Amino acid sequence: MSFKIAIIGAGSVGFTKKLFTDLLCVPEFRDIEVALTDISQHNLDMIRAILDKIVEANGFPVKVTAHTDRRRALEGAKYIISCVRVGGLEAYADDIRIPLKYGIDQCVGDTICAGGILYGQRNIPVILDFCKDIREVAAPGAKFLNYANPMAMNTWAAIEYGKVDTVGLCHGVQHGAEQIAEILGAKSPAELDYICSGINHQTWFIDLRLNGRKIGKDELVAAFEAHPVFSQQEKLRIDVLKRFGVYSTESNGHLSEYLPWYRKRPEEIARWIDMSDWIHGETGGYLRHSTETRNWFETEFPQFLASADKPIDPAKRSNEHASHILEALETGRVYRGHFNVKNNGVISNLPADAIIESPGFVDRFGINMVSGITLPEACAATCMASINVQRMSVHAAVTGDIDLLKLAVLHDPLVGAVATPEEVWQMVDEMVVAQARWLPQYHDAGPAAKERLAKSTVKTRDWAGAARRNVRSIEELRAEKSALKKAV
Repeated sequence: MSFKIAIIGAGSVGFTKKLFTDLLCVPEFRDIEVALTDISQHNLDMIRAILDKIVEANGFPVKVTAHTDRRRALEGAKYIISCVRVGGLEAYADDIRIPLKYGIDQCVGDTICAGGILYGQRNIPVILDFCKDIREVAAPGAKFLNYANPMAMNTWAAIEYGKVDTVGLCHGVQHGAEQIAEILGAKSPAELDYICSGINHQTWFIDLRLNGRKIGKDELVAAFEAHPVFSQQEKLRIDVLKRFGVYSTESNGHLSEYLPWYRKRPEEIARWIDMSDWIHGETGGYLRHSTETRNWFETEFPQFLASADKPIDPAKRSNEHASHILEALETGRVYRGHFNVKNNGVISNLPADAIIESPGFVDRFGINMVSGITLPEACAATCMASINVQRMSVHAAVTGDIDLLKLAVLHDPLVGAVATPEEVWQMVDEMVVAQARWLPQYHDAGPAAKERLAKSTVKTRDWAGAARRNVRSIEELRAEKSALKKAV
């Protein structure tokens, strides 16, 4: 088979390498073209060198090209994959730093909450530019696979306003299933069958079968509490499981941001999180992790390049959805996964316009969602709170309506549990002013926001958060890695 795939944001080097090697695990895909595009020539050069070495080592006729001109990369592409972070770590730092001044402590801040909403405001205009290019220069009927967060908002905008065939992809469901398989003593995750449904990062395992045997709440709670590691790392998720009756896909730290009960009091946060790794609830944990990862990669690039000189092993293909979806569409080999699409009645007790994440099957006819799913009422209620925020956020991002943006932030569950309306109004003004270079739709609102900030009497504080760790140096990371190797 010969067709073209474009990867936007290909400078996300590690993730792009994973997607690329997954694609080449499909025998029929070894004659494709993969066009990389990114705004950073430096990052493009690094990933291009790695992928060229993979191709050379395996002797495949795959064509790899790299472009800072996005439209050139998209020309004739049948599939487009996006993994962009608009504003990079500089803007992301503001997503964490500014809300902390108003008492809002986020672990990740890239889905909803104050940081996730502003991240969506930066991403959506760019996503719509992608869609315009796809409509104009990509292959007719091209499919857009979005990996970028905030997943639901980006996918919502691409479908409703971008008018491009779009599916959102995430790996949270797979990771949650791997946890459950482990605590239940399965020899392989393949022994676990499940129906997982909801919205991205708030998806729920509403039916679990281990080798055909149904797993109930009590057995699941007991298995998690007996696990020596997860019982400590997933305290909040276990508490939600006990109260809701079903397990959430999302990590302990991420889930804590979406609910108004666990992060609103600084003195309570330590009770629910675990500091063994960023993902379990650390303040600004993903920002720290991302910063360290970038610094590490820049320093250790020669080693990453050297390790690319290996044969591809199809047995090590990852469970990221992209390659499996393309394989099913192109070959007809059926693939079952969990996909982010417009609801349109798939989940009976969520709105038709919402972007849901739910099971579907892929074949030559496309992505076919399993309909007729009804979420437990508590799960639906939790999802609805986020959906309403997402809808307002998308519409604000498209129209540049700063008042609607403030209302979206005000209705966020965690923000609303912590901040007053006056604080929210000032916080949004401050974030819009700080991130003005990435928010063209708010250009006209900027001067008035600056004027309000100059006159504001709302007090803020200099606060690092309830559970903050410092970014580790390369030397510290190297020493920790060496110590781990010796321990093993």
